[in-house]
Amino acid sequence: MRPIDTARRGGSVRRAPRVFAAAALAAVLTLTATACGPEEDGAAGEPSSSTGQAADGKVVIPDDLKDRLKEHGIDLDSWRDGEWRNWDRDKWLREAKDYVNPIIEDLWDPDRMREADKPPENPVDNDISGDEGVTDPTPSPVEAANLGTPYHDSAPTSGKLLFDGPEGSMVCSATVVQDPAHPGKSNMVWTAGHCVHAGKNGGWYRNIAFVPSYNDSGLSTAELENASKEQIAPYGVWWGQWAQTSDQWINQGAATGGQGAPYDFAVLQVAPEKGSTGKSLEETVGSALPVDFNAPAVPQIDSMTATGYPAAPPYDGQKALQCTDEPGRLAVFEAQPTMYRIGCTMTGGSSGGGWVAKGQDGKPALVSNTSIGPVTAGWLAGPRLGKEAEGVYQAVSKKYVGGRTAVRGPRRGSRRAGARARAGPAQENRPAHAGGRAPH
Repeated sequence: MRPIDTARRGGSVRRAPRVFAAAALAAVLTLTATACGPEEDGAAGEPSSSTGQAADGKVVIPDDLKDRLKEHGIDLDSWRDGEWRNWDRDKWLREAKDYVNPIIEDLWDPDRMREADKPPENPVDNDISGDEGVTDPTPSPVEAANLGTPYHDSAPTSGKLLFDGPEGSMVCSATVVQDPAHPGKSNMVWTAGHCVHAGKNGGWYRNIAFVPSYNDSGLSTAELENASKEQIAPYGVWWGQWAQTSDQWINQGAATGGQGAPYDFAVLQVAPEKGSTGKSLEETVGSALPVDFNAPAVPQIDSMTATGYPAAPPYDGQKALQCTDEPGRLAVFEAQPTMYRIGCTMTGGSSGGGWVAKGQDGKPALVSNTSIGPVTAGWLAGPRLGKEAEGVYQAVSKKYVGGRTAVRGPRRGSRRAGARARAGPAQENRPAHAGGRAPH
């Protein structure tokens, strides 16, 4: 679902997108996405050269990216020292070509990871039966079940996405997916568009990082108070060095809905916070899911399983849960793609989590991600992945053909004790998709 604006440890209201129906029902859907748009729209323009590493180990940032950052009054050294907290409109980078996510080592320490609990979306009305298009009856709620521990044994590709927005630290969920350009060695992660970009009224979220198998042992909130970083993030913290989402999400997406909902997906290339160990994310967690962009139609799918870390009440974002249900169809907007819908009680924070079903080859594949849900927390809806999603996916994969450039850079002090920063790579000189949605 879209990220929810929730008061830390307090009650929350899930963001809900408006549902345009024949009866003019004002159903609000919750979204959680961040990404870049499809290639065919060309909204991103020419991407920059990739960030590289000099002989002395320092990160080299392309001049064109430096120039664009300077146009916004952004200095990377100042950014690492806390300027990233400045959310002035003219400094909130929005365009795809301006995605920048410098790694700040130890920014996501155990306390900050645990306390990040704001989903980026609001909920919607549960009764949307008046919608035009192909919409099946509202599904019965399916109680979310705790994922078996260790989570890595039950769902090794699942994890938590952490990021900062104007309202504070936020959370979504995400999934490790295969990289066609690097078989068996993927560093690609799938999530919702609104988990990386705020949509039409905002820009890219900051300090985006993926934690596979977050809280792998399923420790309670009380136990996590004294847990080490290794217990909370046993497979490391992986920063988003590049992100793309759909043009539709960037241009139409909103925390309260908008016509970007059926295109609420994003893909990231990630790099380890502590520098390369020679192993990819896929090799580190031991798995990556294929993505099916031509999954069977709803009548041919027996069940779908959604996994996530719900953070809005009654949940607290510290544990992974799952829902399995026979999918139905939801037409949010007439003349736009129909979405998948399942019964599920997961709340905000589960946005971006992968939906797994049998693909065309009969094997498990990622076929959607959590995007929206109602205030009653009885169902979830996710986009059906088609050519736009495949365009984003392929563009992110091709960006790093020929080698990866996410290498260790200079360490600098930040405002947080012990925090150290390094810049992630910018875009390569190849076609790019438009930038993503705003955080939940």
